[in-house]
Amino acid sequence: MRVYFDNAATTPLAPEVIDAMLPFMQTHFGNPSAIHSFGRETRAAIEKARKTIAKYLNCSPGEIFFTSGGTESSNFAIRRGVEASGAKHIITSPIEHHCVLHTVEELDKSGKAKAHYVKVDSKGRFDLNHLEEMLKSLEAPVMVSLMHANNEIGTMMDIDAVADLCSRYNAILHTDTVQSMCHHWFDLQKTKVSMLQGSGHKFHGPKGAGFIYISSRIKLHPLLYGGAQERNMRAGTENVYGIIGLAKAMELAYEHFDENKNKIESLRKYFMEQLKENFPGLTFNGDYDGRYLFTVLNCAFPHNEKTELLLFNLDVAGVAASSGSACSSGSDKGSHVLEAIGCGDDKVCIRFSFSDYNTTDEVDYAISKLKELIPQTVSIT
Repeated sequence: MRVYFDNAATTPLAPEVIDAMLPFMQTHFGNPSAIHSFGRETRAAIEKARKTIAKYLNCSPGEIFFTSGGTESSNFAIRRGVEASGAKHIITSPIEHHCVLHTVEELDKSGKAKAHYVKVDSKGRFDLNHLEEMLKSLEAPVMVSLMHANNEIGTMMDIDAVADLCSRYNAILHTDTVQSMCHHWFDLQKTKVSMLQGSGHKFHGPKGAGFIYISSRIKLHPLLYGGAQERNMRAGTENVYGIIGLAKAMELAYEHFDENKNKIESLRKYFMEQLKENFPGLTFNGDYDGRYLFTVLNCAFPHNEKTELLLFNLDVAGVAASSGSACSSGSDKGSHVLEAIGCGDDKVCIRFSFSDYNTTDEVDYAISKLKELIPQTVSIT
């Protein structure tokens, strides 16, 4: 048996998504910028996809721009947000995805905007009092980039509270919503963020297809120059079948939202119960029983000779999980997120992340393999 519990890294394509994409790989192949019928039919499909995404976010289709995914969207939002607003200061956090952290660091080093970091507690929660202190003290306008749901530990911020703070102090707010998109209902008529984003492969859509929402209240210059695609905001021939698959995956996720959430929540709860019952020394990272993303569970096993190679041995046993962000798996450094929340070297931390494709049988299999790898005759307390 092989079990996949690394859905925060990527998810398998839904069969319905594949079916929606295939015609645009085979027969509807026209360039959307062409004026003939082949081009017009693909242009119409792209605009239909844009309207689908806007419907579920309760925003205007004119505020949705297609990108290659979360990394491009974050670079676009932060670089062009600083430029357009004239901000000399950026507030972010030490637990952001590297596409945010490295972009902010580069802008700081180049002297374009000074970086500031909001405090986080041991559960990865942002200190909103500290955020307000910085917004009060820094010269306006200020750019703020804080993630909605942490990709490693699952802690979620109160997006409405942060948006209200930023609105009060006229700050531009970008929030990385790659992990929470399709796992949270957004209403962009009520939650006044400037920019947020989605990446199809996090919710059973294709890799290399994403989008960014840019509020009509702000005007940004393009990140990529060339052609007039995406209303002059993102040059390059559109990834037509990727966009079609992205919109179909989003439609499936939101049309079955309650059903999927209930199933995944139940699996996560069952997994936690089994872990606590069988491994007394185990703890959980993040705000796991408070404001959390229901698809993510980060487990901390005491470090000893039985757990030192636990992730590797789980893979050999047919259980795919992660030690953190897949984007950093080639790094020889530990997790910056776990370091920021004070998780010490005495713990071996593994992220299990779920989708509606997972089953209780898979949870049972993973638990059985963990019990084989960490024999109960060996104390792990």
